[in-house]
Amino acid sequence: MEILVCVKRVPDTAENEIEVKSDGTDIERDDLVYSVNEWDNYAVEEAIQIRDNVGGSVTVITVGDEESEEVLRREMAMGADKGILLSDDAFEGSDGKGLAGILKAEIEKDNYDLILTGAQADDGAGQVGGMLAAMLDLPYASLVNSIEVIDDKKMKVGREIEGGNQEMNEIDLPCVLSIQTGINEPRYVGIRGIRKVASLEIPVHGASDIGISSDSVGEAGAKVKRVDYFMPELGDGAEILEGSMEEIAEKLVELLKAKGGIK
Repeated sequence: MEILVCVKRVPDTAENEIEVKSDGTDIERDDLVYSVNEWDNYAVEEAIQIRDNVGGSVTVITVGDEESEEVLRREMAMGADKGILLSDDAFEGSDGKGLAGILKAEIEKDNYDLILTGAQADDGAGQVGGMLAAMLDLPYASLVNSIEVIDDKKMKVGREIEGGNQEMNEIDLPCVLSIQTGINEPRYVGIRGIRKVASLEIPVHGASDIGISSDSVGEAGAKVKRVDYFMPELGDGAEILEGSMEEIAEKLVELLKAKGGIK
């Protein structure tokens, strides 16, 4: 099975204190630590497990600048077979539709049985997977938290839906799936693995290489534009109740009555 996984290099919120620029145009990025998007990491692990069970290969792909190559190498050290970097100044400022269009142009150059994305990335929109499936005219499932390969034409996928319920579906191959965290436990990537893939060639494709018009992507082609970043105003702080368990319980009941929570 030929599997493609779309990944993204994002600020690591566990390692960074995120600050907004004074003019509200972006976050401060000069000293940020970056890593692979968490949801994408689960997608790569799932792809590797499927390949190990049924055979085939795993290719990881990203849209970004030259620094995004480190994300591809990390996922190759994890076990992916190949990487593709889509990089061009014309891609900068692309919205979700633009990113999906860039990926579509590259994907159509090969034949993939399964395309995986993370459920969402750093902007939280969760758009690219669904848009990509629509552009490729392929079946799509989102928030996938279990996958079972039936044969070379079908898979059974579980989806997390409202209320903590699970939905099971059969889906035809080829298809696009957006992977939810928790579907597996991504394997540890050590220094030895990273060194092993350090010299492997990763092809870099620009707009002309994939046959896409530069005015259809980037800021020129974006239908959605971010107009402002800001930190929400802080509300009142939490009230810490002190005393014995009985005293705290009594104070809590009085507070709930005062706020209309109980009568």
